[in-house]
Amino acid sequence: MVRSLLLVPLLAVAGGGLWLARGALVRWRDLRVAETYELSGDQWPMLVRAAGAMVCGICVTVLTLLTALGAFGSLDGGVAGRTGSAADRFEGSEAGNGFGSGPGGGADGPGAGRPAAPPVEAVDAAAPSAAASTPTPSPLPVVSRFDSVGHPGGGELLQSAVPGPDGHPRNVRVWLPAQYAKDPNARFPVVVMHAATPRKTADTEVPDVFEGLASAVQSAKSKPFILVAPEAPNGTAHPCELVAAAPMAVADDAALRTTIAATFRTLPPGPAAWGTLGVGDGAPCAAAAGLARPDLYGAAAAVSGRYDPAALARTGAEAPATGTPRLLLAAGKADTAGLDAARKLQSALRGGTGAAARAEVRISDNATDYSADRIRLRLVRQAAQYLGETLGKAS
Repeated sequence: MVRSLLLVPLLAVAGGGLWLARGALVRWRDLRVAETYELSGDQWPMLVRAAGAMVCGICVTVLTLLTALGAFGSLDGGVAGRTGSAADRFEGSEAGNGFGSGPGGGADGPGAGRPAAPPVEAVDAAAPSAAASTPTPSPLPVVSRFDSVGHPGGGELLQSAVPGPDGHPRNVRVWLPAQYAKDPNARFPVVVMHAATPRKTADTEVPDVFEGLASAVQSAKSKPFILVAPEAPNGTAHPCELVAAAPMAVADDAALRTTIAATFRTLPPGPAAWGTLGVGDGAPCAAAAGLARPDLYGAAAAVSGRYDPAALARTGAEAPATGTPRLLLAAGKADTAGLDAARKLQSALRGGTGAAARAEVRISDNATDYSADRIRLRLVRQAAQYLGETLGKAS
């Protein structure tokens, strides 16, 4: 629009310059004729017209350059581009389009430039047949900005807002082991840790989980992996009770997987490299994730949990035909209620159908120490060891 407006003064100045140049040329010829006949003539009219023609020429040159380079158009487009990018980022976060930030915008960490998520297109309610015939596009990689919030367990803890399954942003914390910074070319397996309190991440419920993971790696009992702790959904006092009604909603979070895989140096999502962990009231979520999607999670570790055996057996029975669920049920040696719940779940799965009957369930009952916190730390180490060993074997 601005370029077209520049053409009007450009043509006007060019026309005026040509008129002045022609007038100066005519005056110059008259002076030459006067000199031939030894007559005197006034030079000022010629000089004024020549100067005016020169000024018009300069203006024509400037306007031509501005039009060709689109200087004003670039400024206008730049403002619109920045406004559009902000709107795209907002729409992407509200719509929950997945990821991913791989390391695509700064392959190895937080703070790099991130492309915005594509906006969600509205569907006309009056044309259901057209909407039904249009294939749903796969989530595109969207990189989220993760900011560092601490260095527990010798690694780095980062946080960002990532769209949840319902499309609304939620907090997600990611713990990178110390080996992540030491080897910039390495890629790491991922363990998703479930929280049991609405609007909380699991690390706030189990603050010593990072020390447990780091100590398992230092003692060579586990390979290092990235821990992802998404915020638990709201709407119920016990989010993991959702496994009985809608286990797939808890177990399969495509936006989270694609975001993490695109933002950090992870191994590709799948049973060979991705697992799940739950401690205490978060244990049923981890068990449901491993049973419902063995094609996505190669191992699940549930620590000190209390379970609904019938609901989880149904979850396993309805799982995809591919993949074998691998599940660790761990509890302290003195936790008789926890061990009893684990054994009942194991029996229910054995008597189930489908993937539930195929599930490989291990029970750990030997952790003991002088305090509950120390016992939990030992259980987290056992879970890390189990996940590290099992993920590499899953396919």
